[in-house]
This record gives sequence, structure tokens and C-alpha cells, in this order.
Amino acid sequence: VAALPVLQAAAWFGVYGLSFVTVYAAGAFAMLASPGSRFSAASGVCLLAALAVAGGVRLAAAPDETVDGVKLRIVQPNIAQRDKWRNDRRAANLRKLLELSAGGGATHVIWPETAVRFALTTDGGSRRLLRAAVPRDGILVTGFTRYGFDGGRLKEVWNSLAVLDGDARIVGVYDKHRLVPFGEFVPFRSFLPMDKITPGALDFSPGSGPATLRPAGSPPFSPLICYEAIFPGGVTAPDDRPAWLLNVTNDAWFGGSAGPHQHFASARMRAVEEGLPLARAANTGISGVVDAYGRVRERLGLEEGGVIDADLPRAAVRRTPYSLYGDLPAAIMAFAMLLAIYLHGKRSDGLNTRRDLRIHNVIADTRIPRSGTKLHM
Repeated sequence: VAALPVLQAAAWFGVYGLSFVTVYAAGAFAMLASPGSRFSAASGVCLLAALAVAGGVRLAAAPDETVDGVKLRIVQPNIAQRDKWRNDRRAANLRKLLELSAGGGATHVIWPETAVRFALTTDGGSRRLLRAAVPRDGILVTGFTRYGFDGGRLKEVWNSLAVLDGDARIVGVYDKHRLVPFGEFVPFRSFLPMDKITPGALDFSPGSGPATLRPAGSPPFSPLICYEAIFPGGVTAPDDRPAWLLNVTNDAWFGGSAGPHQHFASARMRAVEEGLPLARAANTGISGVVDAYGRVRERLGLEEGGVIDADLPRAAVRRTPYSLYGDLPAAIMAFAMLLAIYLHGKRSDGLNTRRDLRIHNVIADTRIPRSGTKLHM
């Protein structure tokens, strides 16, 4: 990918800093219309070129190593949105997931968001069916809907992710904490008498925040459900850094639009920013494995059914500046630009004032003939 070297800048100052550089480079050409500002116009191109060179050097030094003993099987069942929530399709959908999970010698089988339709935490009989998908001495990671009951009455609902061992025991749970407005909950519900887009009248409850799951036999990972992967600086727990990122999503809502492509690109950006590899399981695409430098190692396209069998890339050798300092470098860049604009404005005001003063003096020194005075040519 031609833009991959420039993309490495996200490891230094994040997507906001990279966006700032892009806007500056594009806007710098406007300075061509200003006399004496040709250097400013050229600076945008020079800045992008410098980032491309620096990014190329970073990529050239990037290792191509994988984590020993970890084999991923990412399942993309390609279940249409119209069939995903139909009760009469529940068994068929589960059977498809189980069939795609069999074989391959994986240690980690990964299913997409809300892949499991039954009450995973309370329905032990149905949960035991999933043992067929769990590798020997491995784990199954799946999205599901978690229900909270109070006296037999449904009280809360969470969009969740579970980790199951070979005995179908739940050894880790994560609840999505960034919920989609109008999709998973209705903001200001008392003022907006409307239903959310997802099935069910009850709003989803948010989880407690980013987390790192550490199941036995697996490198620790940060789970991201659906669009949680689009938020820079918010994909890992502050004091518990993982070894990789795992994004499970549905994306069938978007159909064949640009949405899934944008979603995948955003998730890929998080891998570069954090210097962590990313595995992504999507119901209808796009699933994939991205290394810590944004290189797409494996990919299943939109509306394709199948699996990805892949090794897990290693994290970057050193933590990225962005993972350490967040958006502070981008904020400094923005402040420096505002200061430069202010100083440029003051300089322009000073030049205009001196020019106006010279014009005033010229007019004052000009002797205008009195009325009736004859002018001799």
C-alpha cells in the first residue's frame, strides 16, 4: 500500500496528528496566492515527504515475527442481517458457526459480535454445545448478549464477549462500554419516545470500560466490540497493557456500503497507534489480521463466508510514542499552528499599518490647487 509509510506517523502522534498534517499539507497550497509565502506552500509537501521517508525507515526495520504457540481461526459466517435475529434460524446459524470452527489446528477460535443467541451465562445445556468449537487446550472467544435478571424479571442487557475453555466454562467476560446511540440505547429517552434500532425494548447497559483479559494459555488481549475500535486512545486499559487487540463486530447493518471498509480501516489505525497486532472477526466482513505496523496479514472480504487461519503477529519491539503520550503531541502541533497564525496576522497587520501610513503621507504631501487656479500644461 503506497500510503503505508505515511500511516506510520500514527504511531508517533495518532490519527488526529496525522489528520492535522494532511489538512496542513492540503491547505498550504493556498499560500501560493500570497506573495512571499512560497516556502509555506512547499512546506506541506516537504512535511508529507519527510513522514513518508521516516515511515519507510520504520517499516524497513519492522520485524516479521509471530507469537509462538498461538494459532488463530477467525470465523466469518456471513449470516444476513435479516436471518441473524430470527428465532427459527437460531439453530442453523449456530450449526454453521460450529462447522466453520472444526479442524485447522487452531488454539484460538474467534466468533463475531452476538454470534451466540442463547443465554450463554445461564443456559449450561446449550453452552455445552460449544465444546465442539473449542480447540484442545485452547479457547473460544465469542460475542453474545448477556442478560441480568432480578427475581425472574429481565432487568438489564449487555452486548458482551465471552471466553470459553475446553469444558465450556466461561473464563472471561467483557461488556461493551461504548454503546451506539439509537442503535443500542436511546439517549434522552424520557424526551424521545422512540425505539432503538436493535431488537428488544430494553436499552443495553454500558460496561465498566476498557479491560485486558488473561485467559490461561493465551497472550493477554484487549477486547473491542463493534465500533469501540474507532476511538483513538481508548482501546486498552490504562494500567494493564495487552499483547494484542481483538475486535468482534457484526457490520451486516451496513450491507455493501462503504461502512465496513471504513470500520476496518479505523481498526487498522488503532494497531499502528498502539503498536499492537489486531485480530478482527466480522459477521459479514471485513475480517482480518493486522500486525503492529498496519500491514494486513490476512483478510476476508465483505459478504464472504469462510475462515482465516493465521499466526498472531508480535507487538512492536518498543511502545509507540502515541501509546505513551496519547494526543498530547497532536495538541502541541495544533497550538503551534494557532500561534503561527496569530503571529502571521500580527505581522500582516503591522505591514498594512505601515503601508497605510505611507499612503497617508503621500496624500498629505501632495499640493492640491485652489479653486480658480489656472493649471498650465
